[in-house]
Amino acid sequence: MSNTKKLTLEKFEEATEIVSRVTQKTNLMYSEYLSNQCGNKVYLKPENMQYTGAYKVRGAYYKISTLSNEEREKGLITSSAGNHAQGVAYAASQYGCKATIVMPTVTPLMKVNRTKSYGAEVILYGDVYDDAYQYAMKLAEEKGYTFIHPFDDLDVATGQGTIAMEIIKELPTVDYILVPIGGGGLATGVSTLAKMLNPNIKVIGVEPAGANCMQESIKAGKVVTLDSASTIADGTAVKTPGSKIFPYIQENIDDVITIEDEELIVAFLDIVENHKMVVENSGLLTVAALKHLDFKNKKVVSILSGGNMDIITMSSVVQNGLIARSRIFTVSVLLPDKPGELLKVAKVIADEQGNVIKLEHNQFVSINRNAAVGLTITMEAFGVKHKERILNALKKAGFNPTLNKVSL
Repeated sequence: MSNTKKLTLEKFEEATEIVSRVTQKTNLMYSEYLSNQCGNKVYLKPENMQYTGAYKVRGAYYKISTLSNEEREKGLITSSAGNHAQGVAYAASQYGCKATIVMPTVTPLMKVNRTKSYGAEVILYGDVYDDAYQYAMKLAEEKGYTFIHPFDDLDVATGQGTIAMEIIKELPTVDYILVPIGGGGLATGVSTLAKMLNPNIKVIGVEPAGANCMQESIKAGKVVTLDSASTIADGTAVKTPGSKIFPYIQENIDDVITIEDEELIVAFLDIVENHKMVVENSGLLTVAALKHLDFKNKKVVSILSGGNMDIITMSSVVQNGLIARSRIFTVSVLLPDKPGELLKVAKVIADEQGNVIKLEHNQFVSINRNAAVGLTITMEAFGVKHKERILNALKKAGFNPTLNKVSL
């Protein structure tokens, strides 16, 4: 390994003790629903339940613990669009340090306010993370602040790796750990410590298909930069993985799975409905990955990395998830222009337990009186089979339904 400062078991043990001062206990949760879906025993590691809503406080707090008093007194600075910002802000407040966080101007107000609430100064700069990062580095140089990197830092990665210590203590017979990858700090810490404690444990990284910088880097055998990072999993929308941590990933990650955005939408519904938890899109990568596993009857831990999702995003994900699951759908039918026809359609739907949530009735779509009335119905169903049953009942009744794009 080219790194001069190695990740060691002693450091991981020290970090585990230190971060326990600021972390909630996130005990593993066995998921009967997900286990049945994928044929493995699935356990969730709910880091979304941390005080700051994500695992990032671990790396930030441990990193700050390794700094000298002089480095802390200079003040800390970082760049982040979300979870790392809150982790550094909270960790700094526990150490009584001044923290400056540079966030992109498009950062949701909730995340800005949460970061401020931990006592940090927030500067909004640039449209994307890369702009904020460059500006934070410039300020660090000008004002002598100590920069805390979100992922490309061995101390930060060591702090994140404490998750693996907790998993293995609680479930020593774990076979696979699924870990989300953005820049690679979490994956570095978790995979390196897991292999130290038990080389038989397999660690699989999970990336968004639209931001698979680590997968491409592993293929190339060196750190590569993607042209773009396009995904709804904003916490893992990274174009360039960390170069300091990359050798550890090469050595300790067994495989990388990529996930399409549509799969995250469905995973959100699974977790909300079956476990009553809010998990952000990046944290859902490891849930969506369960369906891609090519083995059965293994003990699998999915790390849910965070739960900081703003309400507008959440409502959009729920709506799209319901449509993807055929729980909401829209059909159009043409009716003769005579009294009682609307009632007939309503009766067919009601007999099949369909629940109408929106109705558009247009009497002037055609001059043919036998098919002059356009009726567009948006309704709720229990899923794909129920939707098919309703459509078949409408066909049988002679209404010839056409499926439309849902508009709520």
